[in-house]
Amino acid sequence: MNSALLTDPFGRRLSYLRLSVTDLCNYRCSYCLPDGYQGKAKPDELSLSEIETLVSVFAAAGTRKIRVTGGEATLRRDLADIIAVCKAQPGIEHLALTTNAFKLVKLFPAYRAAGLDKLNISIDSFNADTFFEITGKREYHNIIRAIDGILASGFSSVKINTLLLGRYADRTVPDAMRFVRERPVTLRFIELMQTGNNLGYFQQQHLSATAIEAELAAQGWQLLPREAYAGPAREYRHPDFAGSIGFIAPYSKDFCNSCNRLRVSAQGNMHLCLFGGIAYNLRPYLAQGDREGLRQYLFSVIADKPEHHFLHQKNVGLIRDLSMIGG
Repeated sequence: MNSALLTDPFGRRLSYLRLSVTDLCNYRCSYCLPDGYQGKAKPDELSLSEIETLVSVFAAAGTRKIRVTGGEATLRRDLADIIAVCKAQPGIEHLALTTNAFKLVKLFPAYRAAGLDKLNISIDSFNADTFFEITGKREYHNIIRAIDGILASGFSSVKINTLLLGRYADRTVPDAMRFVRERPVTLRFIELMQTGNNLGYFQQQHLSATAIEAELAAQGWQLLPREAYAGPAREYRHPDFAGSIGFIAPYSKDFCNSCNRLRVSAQGNMHLCLFGGIAYNLRPYLAQGDREGLRQYLFSVIADKPEHHFLHQKNVGLIRDLSMIGG
């Protein structure tokens, strides 16, 4: 197989694949699926063999990090097998999972044994009642116990994703700071993004991370160098805290300059940008196990990757809600 590396028209090496393995989600987050997931898991989710074909071609084309997402990825019963298949590909250096941590205490050992390197857990409030108000689940205390148990086991690559919502920020931000004071985790505040179904909610709740980031800098937090194959977060450390704080601010200037990622949905559609207007169907190649055909197709369509998203123009592309492709 040709050893060329995927590079977009703007010279950005595309070394990071976000792979959604299901649309299904068991939460009712107010900003994503306030009425819950409608229906059952789709029968056309990528099979394990299709995923193996996909990730083998991406790895040969320069992918070094794979993040498995959903929906809620842990609802796939074969997730440990998916993790093992992804991690087994030559060249894959980091295998990450994003999860809401439902039943993680039970499931984590199998994922770790399969080769999981990095874990991202969504916690949108550090108050149990507010957490329930946002997610529709009374799982806060179970999630915290899971995190503390995972850290105690020696697994140290844990990140917490916390959505910035205007209604709750006055409490969420100081609660989050207390959380990382004693725990060696990276907590990233994420700005709410507009999708096709959340315009009213977005207008009410969107909060820029700029002021919070400036306040941290004023308190002595130091910006860290960006790690290889990392996402777009800006991360800070402070000597008095065990953990670090990061910001993912898609509405900030130059957010897309270092974009290094591609996304594939649970049905095998590739998105060159989270908010792009075209989904490129990889399924014919995956169904046939056609690695060379897939490789050629990837290199032909990568020329269409845009320089930046168009969120400032209220153009959200095909994204109806974030459960479609994991954010």
